Amino acid sequence: MPKPAISVAMSVYNGERFLVSAIESVLAQDFGDFEFLILDDGSTDESPQIVRRHAAADSRIRPILRENRGLIASLNEMIDAAQAPIIARMDADDISRPDRFTKQIAFLADHPDYGVVGSWSEDIGENGQSLARGGADHPLVHEDLLLAIETGGQLICHPAAMYRRDVVLAVGGYHAAFRHCEDLDLWLRLASVTKLGNIPERLLRYRRYPGQVSSRYTTEQQIGTAVAQAAWRERRAGRPDPTATLDRLPPIDELDALFGRPGISRQVREQVALGLRYSASAMRDDGFELLMSHLRDGGRRDGMWRTVVRLLRFGEPLRAFRLAATLAANLLV
Repeated sequence: MPKPAISVAMSVYNGERFLVSAIESVLAQDFGDFEFLILDDGSTDESPQIVRRHAAADSRIRPILRENRGLIASLNEMIDAAQAPIIARMDADDISRPDRFTKQIAFLADHPDYGVVGSWSEDIGENGQSLARGGADHPLVHEDLLLAIETGGQLICHPAAMYRRDVVLAVGGYHAAFRHCEDLDLWLRLASVTKLGNIPERLLRYRRYPGQVSSRYTTEQQIGTAVAQAAWRERRAGRPDPTATLDRLPPIDELDALFGRPGISRQVREQVALGLRYSASAMRDDGFELLMSHLRDGGRRDGMWRTVVRLLRFGEPLRAFRLAATLAANLLV
């Protein structure tokens, strides 16, 4: 059998709620020369049964059903298993537009110097309703993505990405240490060996809802993001990347030792603390204590009184009082 042009890589873990619509959006693509790898990562709901039913009905689906190992292991496994030179990412709760693959594979064919192409996305809610977007869209050309790296801006929406398999394998695939921000770390490593871009069309409908991973692991995600950016700066300066072989990131207080010089821990803590002020989920979990640690360390206090008000709005009056007391004590020093 001839090899397909595209390998679609979708990992599923207890995704029964939105899985059917995600699968059907892939099967409905107007570019049909693909294999569809659906890896069920040890789901305990009806996801395996849904995958089996669709695999029985469409021979392009290659199901992989096994015990839980986590998303990063699943992504790397699918990259290894892929038969095509091009891999299209897809998440089990999103919806691809019918012309997504056609437009992305055409872009890669026309731009051989680009190893990754994403697209703009449309935000939708739990029931598929369109949501208002906030902030700028993803940058389009590689030079603008490099500027976005410098400023901490968005790069590529992971489930909208299509990339060349050999380029991703050449940088070691997804790194285990960057749970919940594995895509950003990959884009940062790829940016030095290939070009990355986005198509200015909303080829993916990106679902936002309270139970998604990015809502449940905000603090861990932001810490990983800050460390990935610190590692990128190390590579750019010609120094070794101390995170390259890690299975897990160390606590923030140990980052100076990991990077071999002082200041990294404080820099990461400040970046994360200032970013988490706007997240209700982070301010209700370990993110608040990280913020307090940042203040005890003499970190920036601008905007912190607004954070007191925000905590009240989040329904956290005791934490609002603790933050206000800390800020007031500093004024008396």
